[in-house]
Amino acid sequence: MGTLIVIGLIVVYGGGVWKFWNGFARTNFNPTWTNRIGLSLLWPALFITNQSYRRNFRKALKG
Repeated sequence: MGTLIVIGLIVVYGGGVWKFWNGFARTNFNPTWTNRIGLSLLWPALFITNQSYRRNFRKALKG
């Protein structure tokens, strides 16, 4: 059961990275590779702690 939860979390994390990476152009962030990689990989922590990031994350996912 624990393995199934870990696999589910990995799938959700990877899906978030993929969706944000593909929708990055719709955000207000500076379009450098460093920003794109960092903001994509750190999305769970930033989504929880930063309201501005949450708005931009939702913009990226809507397209």
